[in-house]
This record gives sequence, C-alpha cells and structure tokens, in this order.
Amino acid sequence: MPALTITDLTIEYTQGGYALRPVDSLNAEADDGELVLLLGPSGSGKTTLLSCLAGLLTPAAGTITSGETEVTALDGNALAEYRRHGVGVVFQAFNLIPSLSARENVAAPLRLAGTGRRQANTRAEKLLERVGLEERMDHRPGQLSGGEQQRVAIARALVHDAPLVVADEPTAHLDYVQVESVLELIRELAVTGRLFVVATHDDRLTPLADRVIDLSPKRKTATGTREVRLAAGEHLFEMGDRADFVYVVERGEVEMFRPLAGGGEELNLRRGPGSYFGELGPLLGMPRSTSARATVDTVLTAYGPQEFRRSRAGAGVQVS
Repeated sequence: MPALTITDLTIEYTQGGYALRPVDSLNAEADDGELVLLLGPSGSGKTTLLSCLAGLLTPAAGTITSGETEVTALDGNALAEYRRHGVGVVFQAFNLIPSLSARENVAAPLRLAGTGRRQANTRAEKLLERVGLEERMDHRPGQLSGGEQQRVAIARALVHDAPLVVADEPTAHLDYVQVESVLELIRELAVTGRLFVVATHDDRLTPLADRVIDLSPKRKTATGTREVRLAAGEHLFEMGDRADFVYVVERGEVEMFRPLAGGGEELNLRRGPGSYFGELGPLLGMPRSTSARATVDTVLTAYGPQEFRRSRAGAGVQVS
C-alpha cells in the first residue's frame, strides 16, 4: 500500500477576486521512505498542494490518503490530531519564534501538546543533534545563519515523528553552501517510516529524488492551421486551460472574460474580424489567463505557434 495516494485532486482558490484552479484532477502516489519533489514554477500549485497534504486547506474535489488516513475526509478533532501527529511542516520562511532559543523553538509543539518541559527539551536536544546543531541549541534565530535556521525548522517538523513531512521551498533563502548541507540532511531524513515531500521550482534537485511530481504547465506542440466554427455563446477555451493554438478572427466576434470567485464574470476584451488573440499562452508555454467565447456565430483560423509567427512576419508584424 502506498504511503501517500492522491486521487483526482482538484484545488481551487481565490486571488485578486478571480477563481483559479492551479491543480486539476491530479493523480499521484509515493511509497514509504521516499524523497518526493513537487516540481513547478511559481503559480503551479506547489504550496497549495502541500497545504492540502498538511490538512491546512481543503481541495475542491478528490482525495488524499496518507497511510490508512483519508486526510480529505477529516474534520474537527480528527483533523487537529492529524495536523499534530500525522504530518510535519517545514515552512519556506522558517517561522521560528525570534525570542526563543533553537531548543525552545523545537520543543514548542510538544509543550503546546501538554508534554512536560524536561521531556520536551530532551526530545528537542536529540533532534537538534540529529540535524547537526548540538553546539547551537541556546542560540536564538537572529544568531543563526539561514541554513541553521532551516535545520531548526526541520528538527521542529520531526518532533512528533510524523510519517509524512512536507517542506515548502526549503532552499529558497539559502546560499549555495547552505543549500548543499540542507539538501544532504533532507536526503538522509527520507527513511523507512517517513515520507518526505519537498516543493521546489528548481529542477536541479531532481537527481536527489526518488520520485518527481511535475506540476509545470504542459506545453502542447500544436502545429499547422485549421478552421474553427463557433455558435453564438459557445466557449473556445476556459481560464487555466493549457494553451495550444493562436486564433485569428475571420468572421464574427470573440470576447475574453475571467470568472469571478463570488460568481459572475469580468469582461476583458473583444476581438473582431482581422484581429488575433491567445498568442502568449502557446508561445510561452503558459495556461490560458482568460476564458473565450463567441458573441455571435464566428469563424476562426487556429495557428500553431510557429505558423502564427510566420504569418505575422509575412504580414509585416513582428511577434516576440
């Protein structure tokens, strides 16, 4: 049985008043003891997916199962218990308490759970030794380097010995020397009894991973040209769809709009005969930033990216 199973997961959230869907029908799994990378650029849903794995966000659809626990079905006390003992979280910004020592920061989750001070400190000291900070236990975050702060954050995530640990861009604020030591530590900590999931935009880390879940937008290699006919009100594509063709309006009209989170929509622009739209998505490998539909019966020509560039160059228009 996989240690982690993600089934038909769809995540939606609101940003700038718009309803966005960075993850759509994702399926993935990972085994115990693996180091798993969530790979993708900013905006691809890595942090949002980690938050769902940690039980901090609820997806719009689908399921997440960690071991025998269906995380997406938890609520109330069961969800609180999972967050405390079922998953450890390493935040991108460390999130250490400035007034507390390294020992006190690591012991804090245990103290909040009711563990006695002596027992909590003993556990914290063992973990700090594990991450190579036995000489820095009494130092506060402001007295530690970025790499040392990250090690404290990792030790804190291990305090309940959770079977799943998630880390959000754990090397984002580190120099190359600190990056190497932190990555070595993460690789060592992915052992039997613990699954380590790391979100990153840096594909140079892939050789360290046992498994990679790529959330990067998939570029379509559309080629050639074709005619597209739309009836009035018919949608051509939706915001968030993977971009393929660039469209030129031959007859009729197309309007671009964005659906709003609270319902309704915001009109972006309209394109009539002789104009084109949707070029940035396929040229740059980006998802659609708007939805598009015909306002009247409409005829379009769909161009693959290279064919579109050649057609614009032939018309004396430079496309960059």
